[in-house]
Amino acid sequence: MRGLILVGVSVVVALASAGIAVAADGVGLGQRKAILSANAAVQKAGTHFSARDYAAAGDAIGEAMRQIETAGPASSIEVYDLLLPAMKRVGKAHAMLQFEGISLPPFRIPARPVAAAAEPAVAETAVVETEPMMPVVPAGESTRPMTAPETAFSPAPNSTEISFTKTIAPLLSSRCGGCHINGSKGGFSLATFAALMKGPPEGVVIFAGDTVGSRLIETIETGDMPRGGGKVLPAELATLKQWIMTGAKFDGADPTAPISATGAGPTPAMNADAARPEVRRSTGKETVSFAKDIAPILVENCKGCHIDAMQTRGGLNMDNFARLLRGGDSGAVIQPGKGSESLVVKKLRGMEGDRMPAGGRPALPEASIQLISTWIDEGATLDGASENQPLGVMSQLAWAASATDSEMSDRREKLAGDHLKLANASGAPVTEKVTEHFKVIGTASEPTLELVGKLAEAQMKTVGTVVSGKPGEGFYHGRATIFVMPRRYDYSEFAKMVEARGVPRDWSSHWQFDGIDAYVAMVATDRDEEEQIASRLLLPLTGLAVATRGGDVPRWLAEGVATATAARKRGADREERMKMDAEISQAIAAMGNAKKFLDGKMTPEQSDRVGAAIASSLLDRTHRRNFDRCMRLLDEGKSFDQAFQQSFGVTTTAFVEAWIKWVRG
Repeated sequence: MRGLILVGVSVVVALASAGIAVAADGVGLGQRKAILSANAAVQKAGTHFSARDYAAAGDAIGEAMRQIETAGPASSIEVYDLLLPAMKRVGKAHAMLQFEGISLPPFRIPARPVAAAAEPAVAETAVVETEPMMPVVPAGESTRPMTAPETAFSPAPNSTEISFTKTIAPLLSSRCGGCHINGSKGGFSLATFAALMKGPPEGVVIFAGDTVGSRLIETIETGDMPRGGGKVLPAELATLKQWIMTGAKFDGADPTAPISATGAGPTPAMNADAARPEVRRSTGKETVSFAKDIAPILVENCKGCHIDAMQTRGGLNMDNFARLLRGGDSGAVIQPGKGSESLVVKKLRGMEGDRMPAGGRPALPEASIQLISTWIDEGATLDGASENQPLGVMSQLAWAASATDSEMSDRREKLAGDHLKLANASGAPVTEKVTEHFKVIGTASEPTLELVGKLAEAQMKTVGTVVSGKPGEGFYHGRATIFVMPRRYDYSEFAKMVEARGVPRDWSSHWQFDGIDAYVAMVATDRDEEEQIASRLLLPLTGLAVATRGGDVPRWLAEGVATATAARKRGADREERMKMDAEISQAIAAMGNAKKFLDGKMTPEQSDRVGAAIASSLLDRTHRRNFDRCMRLLDEGKSFDQAFQQSFGVTTTAFVEAWIKWVRG
């Protein structure tokens, strides 16, 4: 991002205050000023982004967009070419800021005006400088010196589609393997195709068909990655872009198979003929549950070496059930039906090679080893949501499913204390209040916390019209926490320290649910009117109510229902409705199909807009009875997919596809 939006490197620009004008025929004085202002705003955004002030960076990019519109890129070729470098940087900055949670209006680079036949195009790399600057570096290249000749991974000359397994996987292994395949620096793993497409905790980094919005391309083009003196060659970058533009398709047999770290080509597991371990689902007759009994043992004793490891020992990755079944360098560690003969049991008992766990950790009790052996004897079946679900998440959800409301309240109370230790670095006094549904806690004044608690309970009347639940503590399956901060700065710091993200400048409250922890974070002061505080509470309390019906309720549904409910309660004037309709239309246009939306491959802003529109349909008279049934089935323990299909008679994908057709007419 730093290299992306420091526009002095290669922008056709002059500083009017220094008496240097933009030298181009057909460019008016007002347009020149707008071009200068746009470039200055983009440069300011770069400074703010480097300082991690994402909200200020977003404001600067918004100003740059307004100046670009004022200059009128479609008015002439000269204006367009002068604006193009800034427009490119705004486009890329726009995508990256949205990943940081900053809300911005949509932005697209317009088509270049048609030139007269004899009119030469203005070079994009023309530079007017007023002070010494870095040399111009063509997009995709790095200023780092090459220490040795390198071989570029590129498709055959006549290829139209790029093979992931034959071309992209070796490229990633060679250039990124040390940090993101053998490890997962920055929380980003490229160990499998599935992990690559999922992206780091901040969000998706590859959008099929969109290289401008794909953050992976951005980090390579700016030279931010790879680090340690590495380099992606221009031909390789072009290949990677072509693969993304043609759909970022996977041509292997198993998207969860590991990518080779040698760069010599796909591993045998990537070969289409490779056998994929069979995942056997639980029959319900087993005496041992993988999710409830086995996963917690593995997470507690194998973390660091085989789970969430920078470099997995012996090639055995146990991050999820599928990888556990696949085994490591010595082959499969589990033989379904043969517990005592399985390598994992032998290792745990010290019967083959070094006893596990290693690293000075105590040996597992025989009772735990026998539990694992019995699970394997009974077929090594899976009763969790998915073979690709992280074991840590699976074990937490299994505990949550059997925990009492009181146990869940106690767990959330402990988590609340941990969160405030992180966020309250200044050591400000902490006050807390307990109400029927909530634990209200924070650094705001005691009267403010009491008011928030009272208003939150009052809003439960509206929440209860959307989602029904048990009374009191049981409504959120344990008391939900409401964190109350007296300043916008404190609220922002809470998000940074606890959630490792920034929040948009216009936010004053939000909700979070991870299967166990359920909370609302908000700003409230003694100066706020009751109506303001109540308004800030309704949306997150509703979103949390929908999300806590089950462990796998998609965020788009919970946030969508909450947004639709808050909008109906608040009401909106004509101008606001027109703005929302326009944003929804733009989001639907970018949506393409249901899969792109449901797989989380849209920007957060677009996803929220579409989710709210779909939720409005679910809450209308036609579908309301089905929606209520879906919520009841979730409360009874059904998975979201099961509950939705039983309630609406179709899969989520089919429903969203039908909704898209209906909206588009």
